[in-house]
Amino acid sequence: MVISHQHKFIFIKNGKTAGTSIEVFLSQICADTDIVTPIYPPIPSHIPRNYEGFYNRMTSAEIRHQIGEKTWRDYFKFCVERNPWDKTLSYYHMANFRAEGNLSLDKFLSGEEFPVNFSRYTEPDDSAKIIVDRVLYFENLIGDLGEVFQQLGVFFKGSLGVYAKSEYRTDRRPYQEVLTPSQADKIRDVFAVEIGLHGYRFYGARQVV
Repeated sequence: MVISHQHKFIFIKNGKTAGTSIEVFLSQICADTDIVTPIYPPIPSHIPRNYEGFYNRMTSAEIRHQIGEKTWRDYFKFCVERNPWDKTLSYYHMANFRAEGNLSLDKFLSGEEFPVNFSRYTEPDDSAKIIVDRVLYFENLIGDLGEVFQQLGVFFKGSLGVYAKSEYRTDRRPYQEVLTPSQADKIRDVFAVEIGLHGYRFYGARQVV
């Protein structure tokens, strides 16, 4: 999580959406007085600062409460979301890496640990109400980041310069070629809220909602 007083933005970190890579990039352009929470495992080029009272995966509502309504209204809030089938497969590869290759996809999907993100950027009592100013999409990450950084006056060369945690996934086949119909249905059920919010589909591009 990053709060830049210099550029007046708040970055909310979601799961498996290049959040760590974005945090590393933002850490390098933030001022000494800005707020940058630690990441784990640490990355040398990422420098946490001024994070007392904050933690890495705070929800938007928690941040709003911590900084107050006025600052929340005045700052530009953004996060990144990702196709749930692709996001889940990426999360599985990370979990399987940590399990030393002993975790099957079916076993993973039978559990309860999924990268569900919507509660981090919606109103706590209304999951249909997005409370950040913009949700960027992983599928068009560089283009979306370019637009946001131009709006904020942040210099951006078109690359984050680091792609943290990308080493977990060695099978780069599209998720449509990996997931069985029953596996795809399970993910569809788990991510029903996010699919409704963002118009994701198993086949084809995201529908604008």
